[in-house]
Order: sequence, then C-alpha cells, then structure tokens
Amino acid sequence: MTSYIYSGTFETSFVSVSSYFKSRTRIQRECQTWPLLSIHYRLNGVKTKMVLSHISRGVRLLFGQMERYAVATNQPARCVTQSATQPEPCTAKNESVNPTFMNRNPRTLELMALAVKDRGWKTTWPHREFYHRLVFSRSQKFVTAQVFSCSSPDPVLSCSTKEWALKKELPSTNCVAACQAVGEVLAHRCKQAGITRMVYRAIPWTYRSDAVQSFRAAMKAGGIILSEPRRKYIGS
Repeated sequence: MTSYIYSGTFETSFVSVSSYFKSRTRIQRECQTWPLLSIHYRLNGVKTKMVLSHISRGVRLLFGQMERYAVATNQPARCVTQSATQPEPCTAKNESVNPTFMNRNPRTLELMALAVKDRGWKTTWPHREFYHRLVFSRSQKFVTAQVFSCSSPDPVLSCSTKEWALKKELPSTNCVAACQAVGEVLAHRCKQAGITRMVYRAIPWTYRSDAVQSFRAAMKAGGIILSEPRRKYIGS
C-alpha cells in the first residue's frame, strides 16, 4: 500500500496536497483515503477520454465524408450550413452514339442493291425484277405517270395532267409539252421522296414517239436514273 501511495503517479498528481500537509504523520492518516480518490479520478478520466474519443471519431468521419464529396464532384468542400448549389445539366449524353446501331430502314438494302428482287415468270410483262418501276401512259385527254414499288400494287408517286395545278398552265392536257411538264414535276417529287433510280420499260412501238422521248428527257434532266443496278449476291 505504501509503495502504491508513494509511486511516481501519486507524487506528480498530488504535489499540492503533500505541500499543504506539514506533518508526515497527518499525511499517513489521510493516505488511507487517497487510493480511493485516485481511483475515482482515474475512472472519471477514463470516461472523459471515451467521450472525447467518440466526439473526435465523429468529427473525423464528417470531414472524411466532406472530402470524398469534394473529390467526387470536383468542387471544394463547403460548410455544412451553406446551401447546396443546383447541379448544371449535362449535355454530353445528348452527343453520345450507340456503338451497336441497327438500321431498320428497308430502303437501305435497296440502295446497296442487296434486297431481294422478285423475278417472276419470264413470260410476264412487264418484268417484276425491280425495286421501283415507272409507268407512263398517254390517253386521248390526259397524260399520267406513276411510280410503283415491288412490295405494293398501289402507286407510290404519281403525276397527271388531271391535276389543276398542271392543267391551268398547259394549253393542252395530252400534248408533248404536257408530257414534258409531267416528267419535270414527277422528277421533283421523286427527289423529295428519295427515289432516284427506277426501271422504265416503254412499249416498243411507242418508244420512239416525241411524247415518250420528251418525258424521258425531262425525268433525266430532273436527276432521275431510269435503270437500277444488278442485285449483289453475298455468299454465306
């Protein structure tokens, strides 16, 4: 007990108490209660240290979260009481392109001459081996030109002198000038629709007529090619 009381911890902790008591005998009387006091103070010190350790740990965690947030957002750490700024909209995603793009446009294979053509019977007239076919007809009153697709019996595009926009500008609805006007208007409509190549097979005994030749010349002048490329076969 005496060695415990006069240890280095006791002397450094209670220097003021030892200087207060002048008598050694009185110190020995009071020393019977000092171990209890020292134990009590040490317990209180342990509790205080535990509380301070918890507080310091919470502060470290808070500052750590603030630093991680600053690194993630590339912004300096802000005070907790400061109002959060509104994030700016990201426009980089609008310019991103999907690397696995699939073109579902059926005309893509037609333009690449890879789409299947319906050959049909050799005796059929006109032949069915086409993607788009041009039909020109001239009656005693009107001139009509139509563009058909291989997948539909209905015309895709058409032009006729029956239309009032053409009829009011022509002296006659079945003359050579009317055939040329129909060719010019139909070529413009085909360019707007994206159809620049088509098959045109005129009837042999009318091919050399002035009306058919003026119609063909007007279509070619409008940028339309009256033939289609041969189909390409890709080996499997």
